[in-house]
Amino acid sequence: MKQSRLIPFTKYFLDFMFFTGLLVVITLPLTLNLAGKYFSQSIRENYWGMLIILGLSGICGLLIVYELRKVMKTVVKKDCFVDNNIKSLKIMGRVSFCICVLFLIKIFFLPTPATFIIVLTFFIAGLFSHVLSLVFAEAVRFKEENDLTI
Repeated sequence: MKQSRLIPFTKYFLDFMFFTGLLVVITLPLTLNLAGKYFSQSIRENYWGMLIILGLSGICGLLIVYELRKVMKTVVKKDCFVDNNIKSLKIMGRVSFCICVLFLIKIFFLPTPATFIIVLTFFIAGLFSHVLSLVFAEAVRFKEENDLTI
């Protein structure tokens, strides 16, 4: 069966996201300082809180993309239903909930409508990843049972 063009595109896009995300997290103190200087006084007033929240959530986001890259490698090999993907999905779910909590904390010192949207989005992503890990666990179990059947 011919491989979809979407698979290599997604793989390269995830690689791009990971490495540009690293750059964004590394330069966050500088860019946050510039944003506070030129765009919003409230960012300057809450610089350290914002730096901690955005830095930790950036690291969490990198971890999610890293895990997605690992899952994508199994898709490229056409061997998706493996225990490592279940672990990756569980990690992505936990990390999504961490981002949700970080932005709930952010609501107390710099509430914005976008913050509420981020909380809801990552809460749903956490639930989705957890449910998908359960589905993959069942698929792995079925696959192992089939592999034993002659």
